[in-house]
Amino acid sequence: MVYKKMKNFSRQSDSQEARKKAPPVETNAETYYYKKQIDSRTLMVIVLLDGEEIEGTIEWYDLDALKVNRKDAPNLLLPKHNIKYMYKAEDAARDDD
Repeated sequence: MVYKKMKNFSRQSDSQEARKKAPPVETNAETYYYKKQIDSRTLMVIVLLDGEEIEGTIEWYDLDALKVNRKDAPNLLLPKHNIKYMYKAEDAARDDD
């Protein structure tokens, strides 16, 4: 008898309306940032996991790598998994003053 009563009982958490949508996996912020730096040819400092600093402009990027053009040095293709962080070279110059 209890089963018959429970059979028609619908829990609110099961309905699609009650469930929240999961946040998007990709926000495209990284893509937007790279595109902005490429278009403006911003001089960047890229710090690698081993502490080495690479200075240059980003020519292109894809899912796994960045191509960096450097003055007075060969251009580099840097795997993203080797990059610790990056910043604009002009920000470092301002901090030194």
